[in-house]
Amino acid sequence: MPQEIISSALLIKDKESSSPVEKNITLEKPSDLELLCQFTPSGDLNSVNVTWKKDGELLENIDVFNTTKVGNTLYSQYRFIIFNSKQMGSYSCFFDGEKELRGTFNIKVPGVHGKNKPLITYVGDSTVLKCECHNGLPLNWTWYTSNGSVQVPIDVHKNDKYVINGSYANETRLRVKHLLEEDGGSYWCRAAFQLGESEEHIELVVLSFMVPLKPFLAIIAEVILLVAIILLCEVYTQKKKHDPDDGKEFEQIEQLSRWNNEQRLFRLEKMYKEFVFLLPLKNV
Repeated sequence: MPQEIISSALLIKDKESSSPVEKNITLEKPSDLELLCQFTPSGDLNSVNVTWKKDGELLENIDVFNTTKVGNTLYSQYRFIIFNSKQMGSYSCFFDGEKELRGTFNIKVPGVHGKNKPLITYVGDSTVLKCECHNGLPLNWTWYTSNGSVQVPIDVHKNDKYVINGSYANETRLRVKHLLEEDGGSYWCRAAFQLGESEEHIELVVLSFMVPLKPFLAIIAEVILLVAIILLCEVYTQKKKHDPDDGKEFEQIEQLSRWNNEQRLFRLEKMYKEFVFLLPLKNV
């Protein structure tokens, strides 16, 4: 039988504007749990009915909780032993008087944390995906890849592309070698505890080396086109000197050409800024 006793209390206020009171409780192993709700009604204390629910279902075993009155305050205690994952969830105390008020204890296993932003790397490189558990020590870790809604376990014994380190501590690392574009996608790390499991996903983006070069090649093409327009203007300038009758027509063409050049220079500057900003850093 578990020796550890964990107590948690909630103070519920009798106010029209008060929202449901909640508290999170993290457990990684079987524990003796004591939940306590304290409520002081503004009206008649005897008219308040107290009930407990788990995930919205009424708990009818009245032997495991009791309610006492001290002055004008109600104390409702629910004590039980959590020894498997089915007992995890949300436990709520309800005080039904002039209006119904409740307090909720959310009981869950420790959470797992990974990289929030997508991890960007390149074809042919290697990368490391990392997950941590700050509030507990998992019994073991498992890595999965995600193909739509299907999770496929990663077996390092059958595929030397993957290496897993630190699988029995509070963190795990998955090394992916010789990356291909199809290696990109969702990777899941799952931590197992005595009372359940917790998981997190990391997005991996694998780019070919041509991706960051595309904006640069577009800039080169724009420069070549701009140079061609400038040379064409020079040809028209020479023609104007030898044929004054076409001056008016050339002036219109020159104004249009100058406007086009300004627009292209603006676009070149914008594309260059986007290229510098979007060029992803190469992961080690």
